[in-house]
Amino acid sequence: MPPVLHSSPGGVNTMARSMCSLSGALKLVFSNRLTRVYGAATCNKRHNSTYTPPPARYGGRHTVTLIPGDGIGPELAKHVCELFRFCCVPVDFEVVNVDSSMASEDDIDDAIMAIRRNGVALKGNIETNHNLPPSYKSRNNLLRTTLDLYANVMHCQSLPGVRTRHRNIDIMIVRENTEGEYSSLEHENVPGVVECLKIITKTKSMRIAAYAFKTARAKGRRLVTAVHKANIMKLGDGLFLECCKEVASGYPEISFETMIVDNTTMQLVSRPQQFDVMVMPNLYGNVVSNVCAGLVGGPGLVPGANYGENYAVFETGTRNTGKSLANSNTANPTAMLLASCLLLDHLKLHDYASMIRTAVLSSVTETKLHTADLGGQGSTSELLQYVMNAVQSTGPRTLSM
Repeated sequence: MPPVLHSSPGGVNTMARSMCSLSGALKLVFSNRLTRVYGAATCNKRHNSTYTPPPARYGGRHTVTLIPGDGIGPELAKHVCELFRFCCVPVDFEVVNVDSSMASEDDIDDAIMAIRRNGVALKGNIETNHNLPPSYKSRNNLLRTTLDLYANVMHCQSLPGVRTRHRNIDIMIVRENTEGEYSSLEHENVPGVVECLKIITKTKSMRIAAYAFKTARAKGRRLVTAVHKANIMKLGDGLFLECCKEVASGYPEISFETMIVDNTTMQLVSRPQQFDVMVMPNLYGNVVSNVCAGLVGGPGLVPGANYGENYAVFETGTRNTGKSLANSNTANPTAMLLASCLLLDHLKLHDYASMIRTAVLSSVTETKLHTADLGGQGSTSELLQYVMNAVQSTGPRTLSM
């Protein structure tokens, strides 16, 4: 029965209380959303920290789009959900599955809409089959270009406990993420002659250069290296190089150098310690990031992030699907777990990010936990259990194991 309206002051107060009660009831009804959500349970006790996370929707919790992807992606996404729930992280995952084999773009459109709604996402890599017809567009590329996630950032550093040829590597790669050879503009002029367009614009080159130098200054870095092929592509890469030089002039405290991409790969495998922050167009960034990941132990260790003006998407650094390892409990979850820590930092949940990151990195020092990619025989679930044990021993109260 609707509340009765009275003209007296007491009636007005009664009406106000009724409306508040109705408003509270409606909030409870509409907060039970129809989308599939993985929730992290609520804890009674948190860190003894004075830090207060930014306001979040739905009672102080953050909603994050989760795109499991292909290969080992769904398995690793499940482990992230388990770990967040165990650690009582105030994050709910809205899961959006993208079928990479479908010709229709409905799935990726749904994912993009969810990211626009939530502002942030964690994703596994979505396979792009090169045997599909030319009209098929990479779902990963569609997501990055539609949301204008212009900066792909990958931090490659040597980890204790991981045997590699080189030590003391600490490189930040900043890759332009929305143009270059990934513009998806190609056509066949006549049979047997294909033209593929590489798009380089001043606006986007200035933007990614500015991002690289701002990041270098914020992180206390001392050198930015621009990677190019301007000796051959004098106009395209020449424009990119000129933009980097123009931005560099505004950062006198940061050294700036340029290096041709083929020489860069040789220098990386011979003396990687010379590099600090590297900025480059799209395709070179793809090649260099994979080389750097290999230098520090492989794709299972390095997380990645894609940033735009309004959205951020976090994933493994080298974007491998790992199909051969799917559902075998042998995939290395380190990169995905560290990507989830970058996500938490982005949400300003720094205490949770630090707690999980410390536990994950401590697992890397345990040789017996090393998965096959690091030369060991450890399993995905064993590593995750170790991380949970490490969190429980040093962190706040967690759910019972």
